[in-house]
Amino acid sequence: MEIHEKEGWVDKISNRSQMGGIETFISDNGPGRGSRMVWMDTGSGLRCKILPDRALDIGEAFMDAYGLAWISQRGLVGPYPGRQRGADWLRNFGGGLVTTCGLTHVGGPEKDEFGDRGLHGEISNIPAEIEQIIQPDPWSGKSEMSITGRMMQSTVFGPHIELRRTISGSIGVPEIRISDEVRNAGNVSTPHMLLYHMNFGWPLVDAGSRIIWTGKWESRDSAMDRKIFREGHDFKTCPEVSEDHAGGGEACVFIDPDTDDEDRYSFGIRNEALGLEVAVIADKSQLPALTNWQHWGRREYVTGLEPGTHHPIGQKKSREDLSLIFLEPGESRKYDLTIRVDRNKKNI
Repeated sequence: MEIHEKEGWVDKISNRSQMGGIETFISDNGPGRGSRMVWMDTGSGLRCKILPDRALDIGEAFMDAYGLAWISQRGLVGPYPGRQRGADWLRNFGGGLVTTCGLTHVGGPEKDEFGDRGLHGEISNIPAEIEQIIQPDPWSGKSEMSITGRMMQSTVFGPHIELRRTISGSIGVPEIRISDEVRNAGNVSTPHMLLYHMNFGWPLVDAGSRIIWTGKWESRDSAMDRKIFREGHDFKTCPEVSEDHAGGGEACVFIDPDTDDEDRYSFGIRNEALGLEVAVIADKSQLPALTNWQHWGRREYVTGLEPGTHHPIGQKKSREDLSLIFLEPGESRKYDLTIRVDRNKKNI
């Protein structure tokens, strides 16, 4: 939304928070007690909670009265830096709109001659050093807001790999943008894998909601994967709660997404009953792999759409198929995601 003084309403507000902006605070209760939190309110109905102590990931997100993200039973939990062994990652996985996986491994726990790697890597358990917060300034015609932070995944005599993240929005625009730069800050070549674990839940995700993506696909390799992701089965319409998905029941499909003329692809969730759609736009040259995770368990009703440098196959398999990325000292890569929300039924 353009902000022009001549529109008159600029002289009718006393504080930018009447329109939106960024608010920082600290949780004082529950397992997340002491955690830093940030509300970003775009003033368009779209607002989200950013988690500086969890790699500037995004927890809750809302459009008007409707929740967009799945939040696990654990909810907000503080980070467990340096304690990622086996499946420990799940112990403080809060769900949320975006949980970052990597920066050197995405996938299940594994061990080989190159190391012992826990589920989905370390980055989501590393707190951010906040470098900058920019607030909108309606009196100067500035609608942009952003927060920038830096996370270092590091060990003495080992890899030093840095994530610098900016999350931004604009007053009056139902859109959130994530701009990441991953840099090898060490002095040796370092493996690199990155995946954005985006978790959508009720009420956006409900029986009849549509999961939106296009492209060639292949189910993972479990019996549940093959049961759901098979030709002739409608796996893009969200079902009712499934007892098959109690406990660890889940299914995944690996997607090679179709792109537009600018090598971008989009995916998301559409709930026609609510007149609500969330679309995510990514660049295939940055994030060529898209994964759809479905888990329709009772009280664990969620679907994930996960763009990444790789599908969550792990560092070991990526080495074997020669797809593993290596960042040389000083080398960096940039990644961009745009999350857009539409409440216009005609557009849907």
